[in-house]
Amino acid sequence: MNKQPSDFVVIQRVQGLSAEVTRSHLESEGIPVLLQPESIGRLFGVVSGGLGMVRILVPQEYVEEAKKIIEDISFPPD
Repeated sequence: MNKQPSDFVVIQRVQGLSAEVTRSHLESEGIPVLLQPESIGRLFGVVSGGLGMVRILVPQEYVEEAKKIIEDISFPPD
């Protein structure tokens, strides 16, 4: 069953590279993930600050499980 982007919901917003780490953790648990970087940040290659924010999305049926998994992921402060 293929998921459409409209089936996904935002579960967290993180700074650029942290999104890849989070995606890796979620996908290793079998949770499909989409990343949506801020458009202007991607245009200028910004990965920190407000322009470097990335939205992490998962299908609705995985939201609670995904939130529990990302609670255990810690990132150093910016």
